[in-house]
Amino acid sequence: MTFRLSILAGAAALALSAGLALASPGPAGHSHRTFAAGEPGDPKKPVAKTIEVSMKETDDAKMLFEPNQVEIKRGEQVKFVLRNHGKTDHEFMLDTIEHNAKHKIAMEQNPDMEHDDPNGKRLAPKGSNEIVWRFTKPGTFEFACLIPGHYESGMHGTVVVK
Repeated sequence: MTFRLSILAGAAALALSAGLALASPGPAGHSHRTFAAGEPGDPKKPVAKTIEVSMKETDDAKMLFEPNQVEIKRGEQVKFVLRNHGKTDHEFMLDTIEHNAKHKIAMEQNPDMEHDDPNGKRLAPKGSNEIVWRFTKPGTFEFACLIPGHYESGMHGTVVVK
């Protein structure tokens, strides 16, 4: 019986891997990764707007982004220049409120999670970085620091795309 189960398990694994091997990745440049807030921009193309975003803590234990609300026109490519003026690590994650809420739960379970996402950057104190983004869809989106405790301390903002 154990031998028969092993053969069936092996056959199932082989069938699954063959199916995956036959799946095509799509045309060149095609990505299966989609973002509700738009898509990564092209740094070689001009930007419609550069937005400087400061991350910091306040004396009364709040954490914040300045500015905490921006308005963008649909189709615009924007460069976010991120600067951590604080004394602790902060991050900037651009997504929907719902996706950020799910990501926040994952961060609570793994607070040192490293990000390699075009819609987010983690910055050490006094660090800086940039995100170039093209807003392809209208709506209200969120940028947030999802390091445990930071969101609750006020570190989130909105992007309104008209």
